[in-house]
Amino acid sequence: STAMLDPALTAEILLDLKNLGMSIAIDDFGVGHSSLNYLKRFPIDTLKIDQSFVKDITRGGSDGAIVSAVIAMGKALNIRVIAEGVETQEQLNFLKEHGCYEFQGYLFSRPMAANALTEMIHTASPGAYTHRYARMIHTAAATADH
Repeated sequence: STAMLDPALTAEILLDLKNLGMSIAIDDFGVGHSSLNYLKRFPIDTLKIDQSFVKDITRGGSDGAIVSAVIAMGKALNIRVIAEGVETQEQLNFLKEHGCYEFQGYLFSRPMAANALTEMIHTASPGAYTHRYARMIHTAAATADH
């Protein structure tokens, strides 16, 4: 993608962003233009495994092996790994068994507006609404707007 048009400039910009305290993530890892080369060239903090791999991890095909390998690679490179598209308890169990402990997907919640998230937090954990949650909600709302 755009990052590979000028990898040296991209690496420099990403390093500047990291130095400002930002984290760098590769979304939808394994599809499109995301590649192992990104891990070598760029200061990556997080890999988000694309849901197309997570979908069939419990069916015994290559997806399970690929996801397991990405999790192991993330650990070896000290890169955080998040699995996208977790919809079943079986998928969650597989991911945990292979060392992935961060997830996104309908098993946890469908996408929601920032105000609905605020209400969910208040309802699920009265008194737990903190500055941290407020910042998370603000970030989610800003992301949803773009």
